[in-house]
Amino acid sequence: MSEDTGAFGVHGTGDTSGFSGLVRAVHSAGSSERPFGSYFDDLADDLERAYPEFNDAIEKIVVDRGELTLFVKAAKLREVATTLRDNEKLRFEYGLGVNGVHYPDETDREFHAVYELLSMTHNRRVRLEVAVPASNPHLPSLVEVWGGMNWHERETYDMFGIVFDGHPALTRILMPDDWQGFPQRKDYPLGGIAVEYKGATTPAPSERRSYR
Repeated sequence: MSEDTGAFGVHGTGDTSGFSGLVRAVHSAGSSERPFGSYFDDLADDLERAYPEFNDAIEKIVVDRGELTLFVKAAKLREVATTLRDNEKLRFEYGLGVNGVHYPDETDREFHAVYELLSMTHNRRVRLEVAVPASNPHLPSLVEVWGGMNWHERETYDMFGIVFDGHPALTRILMPDDWQGFPQRKDYPLGGIAVEYKGATTPAPSERRSYR
C-alpha cells in the first residue's frame, strides 16, 4: 500500500497546481478469482488454449470496475499480443494505444505500460499491463502488431522514458529533441516556463507559489 496526493481539499492557498496536500491510501489490486463474469472467463480460456505458455506469461488477471486486465511479463508481451490479434476466437484487431504509469514505491517494477485493446469482431475489450524496472525500462515495440501504436509508444517514451525496442523511429513527439528528463515521472521537478500574455509575463508555477 502506498499514498497518493491529489488536487482537491486545498484551503486558503490559492494553489491550483495539483499539489494541494490531499493524501489517500492506494491499494494494488490482487488477482481476481473465477468466475470473472461477463465474457472475461471465455476470453481467458480462449487465450490459454491458443497460447501454450499462458501460465508462464500471465502474472495475474484482475477484474475491477467491470474491466479486465491481464498482467503480462515483459518478455512475453509480443507473443501474447500477437495471439490476441490473430486467434479467431480472440481477434483483437485494434490496439487503442499505450500509456505509462510511474509507481516509485514498486521496487524493480517502477514503470508500467498499459495497453488498451479492442476486438471489433467480437465487440470486446481487454487491457494489458506490463511492469519494467527503472534501472532497465525496456519493452518490445508492438508497432508490428498494431501499426497505430507508433505514436503512442513515442509519447510514452517521451513522457516516461520507457524504451520500446524495435520501434522504427523512437524519438520525442511532444518535447523538443534536446529536452532533458521525462516530464510525467513522479520524480520530475515541477519547474515551469514563464508564459507571456500580451506583454504581461506570468511566472512559472515554481516561482509564484509555496508547496509546503
